[in-house]
Amino acid sequence: MKKSLNRSWLTLLTLVAFAPLGCESKPASTPANSSASKQAAPTKFTLAWSEYPSWSIFGVASDVGLIDGEAGKMGSIEKKHNIDIELKLVSYDSCITLYGTSQADAVCITNIDILGPAASRKSVAILPTSTSNGADACIVAGIDSIDALVGKKTHGLEKSVSQFCFDRCLEKLGKSPKDFPFTNMDPEQAAQAFQLKKDSIESIMVWNPFVMQTLVTRPESKVLFDSSSIPEEIIDMVVVGADSLKKPGGKEFAAAIVETFYAMNQRMKDPATMDKTLVGIGEKFAKLQLDDMKKVVTQTRFYGTPEEAKQLFSSDKFKSQTMPIVSQFCERYGLTTKPTSVSYGTGEGMIDFDTSFLK
Repeated sequence: MKKSLNRSWLTLLTLVAFAPLGCESKPASTPANSSASKQAAPTKFTLAWSEYPSWSIFGVASDVGLIDGEAGKMGSIEKKHNIDIELKLVSYDSCITLYGTSQADAVCITNIDILGPAASRKSVAILPTSTSNGADACIVAGIDSIDALVGKKTHGLEKSVSQFCFDRCLEKLGKSPKDFPFTNMDPEQAAQAFQLKKDSIESIMVWNPFVMQTLVTRPESKVLFDSSSIPEEIIDMVVVGADSLKKPGGKEFAAAIVETFYAMNQRMKDPATMDKTLVGIGEKFAKLQLDDMKKVVTQTRFYGTPEEAKQLFSSDKFKSQTMPIVSQFCERYGLTTKPTSVSYGTGEGMIDFDTSFLK
């Protein structure tokens, strides 16, 4: 950035030095046969996203003009890359469906949930946005220990990140998930039933904002364990279809998504825009206020720089431990009908974790 700024200033000084004194500058006319006039019409791409801290950031990016979420309109980053990004805000399940049926070019999704769609649509993970660091939690009432939970039902969304986190945390504690019944229930309904002490529900496995809401609403409840016990195993990402990357402007689309994400992270770090940006994300994520959002971004830790993102996708732990564990979970619970091949920048796997767009 510093080198770019220096080049900009040198260019400006040169123009000033050679400008005729006493004359006003006029915009230069663009020849009809110039490259600018021949620029191709922007290609439209779609990004399906649902409300979650590091994904709601794209909605805020549209609000501040970096991109424009409406088809046919373009923000500054879209104009730079000559692509038109349409943001599709839908439920998380609908995001997966839109992407899996090729109705969206890209999707905000976890490393766990992408394996299913990737089995039929070759996919490229271009950007890790965040990792769960306490945002997924098992909350109990009247249960004092892990051993006291044996044989008792925990309610949450089965075959999802919730059940993955539940099983992995138990395994980390030296327990067998088979001894801890996991009962399927919509997370919002599970949280509400638990908060109202309905149906004798003693244990739930949910994610934010339900975690925060439940602990406030039912003060005697407590977190028995959470995703901080399995660091960097639950990864929130942006994934693009390999077919979409091959479209005209596909690589520019990926670059624009990455650039937008880091531009917004800069706004989160800048004292002048930090609070306003967090409030904007909070408005799109469960209408949370500033103080709550400051806590949320510690429990959902953003990969705020390309260096952090590259380190994750390139790490031996992610390649040799995390993704094999994820694949085993998906096979065990039928999220995939066959093993999904995974690659790292080679493009050979059905899901390829590619850091080239971060560089």
